[in-house]
Amino acid sequence: MKPAKRSSLAVNVGGVIIGGGAPVVLQSMTNTQTADLAATLRQIRALASAGCELVRVAVPDSESADALGGLVRESPVPLIADIHFDINLARRSLEQGAAKIRINPGNIGGRAKLEQLCRQAKDCGAALRIGVNAGSLERTLYQKYGGVTAEAMVESALGYLEVVEKTGFEQSVISLKASDVPTTIEAYRLIAGRVSSPLHLGVTAAGPLESGTIKGAIGIGALLSEGIGDTIRVSLTADPLEEVRLARRILEVLHLRPQSGPELISCPTCGRCTVELVPLVKRVDELLSEYPHPIKVAVMGCAVNGPGEAREADIGITAGRKRGMLFRRGRIVRTVPREQLLEALQEELNKFTGESKG
Repeated sequence: MKPAKRSSLAVNVGGVIIGGGAPVVLQSMTNTQTADLAATLRQIRALASAGCELVRVAVPDSESADALGGLVRESPVPLIADIHFDINLARRSLEQGAAKIRINPGNIGGRAKLEQLCRQAKDCGAALRIGVNAGSLERTLYQKYGGVTAEAMVESALGYLEVVEKTGFEQSVISLKASDVPTTIEAYRLIAGRVSSPLHLGVTAAGPLESGTIKGAIGIGALLSEGIGDTIRVSLTADPLEEVRLARRILEVLHLRPQSGPELISCPTCGRCTVELVPLVKRVDELLSEYPHPIKVAVMGCAVNGPGEAREADIGITAGRKRGMLFRRGRIVRTVPREQLLEALQEELNKFTGESKG
């Protein structure tokens, strides 16, 4: 069952709707030099093909800002310009057709410059992401709260949002990100009931693939399970395609997106296993990479776990001492010699996918 979703305003980012009851939007960021049009476009297209709906590009200098127009014209998805320190780069990016500007007002020059940017974004029909990061928290709030706290981040965001609302600008998205997962979760919980703007979820500077995956899955997943969050970016020190893959899986696990491909479930190893389960699961995982269909496949190491505990799997195999069982949704369809389990599974997969196409 899907979690009950928090109500928020709808923000239009180049035709992609964030909030307003729309599905959670998946985004990532390129790691190429933005001024390298060919390399950046290749990565944007790869991200879009993987399911990314919005792509953010860094705009650290005027050369990158000037390149943005060419990227916007060729990109298959709306582009977001990532700006720090220099408000003029944000203005230039809007002129070049960026669908959204991501800024941290804490390092962009304060409330007066934020007000100016809101007016220009409104004229251009663009959106803004008002970001409060732990690392860019205002000094006064840092001193008031004795450090970076969820309450300090919320107060910062509310102050900036007040400036935005005074200009009449309504196309803003809010983010409150820290590398500390509990702080991030608490900040979003605190602000969720106080603003109507859509919320961009993420755990900033989450780290390399393994630790970043854990942080992102817990931080983003916990909030989405409570109905909080309208767009997500999983931050990893890794290939951006890994960010998209993980973000998609988070949404699928929470039933916020339909399953896009095979799902492999398998039991943990224990003393009851009569087969080398780890290499068997690895071989099945490789086999499933060839199947684009949304199918749930189970690989179980003994009769205790399968087919009983895997009865919801579309297809599954269970290994015994000499023979194994092939089952569909908990019903055993045949037994085969253990060394033929993988071959039997592949045959059953071909039958299943043929039936699905029919």
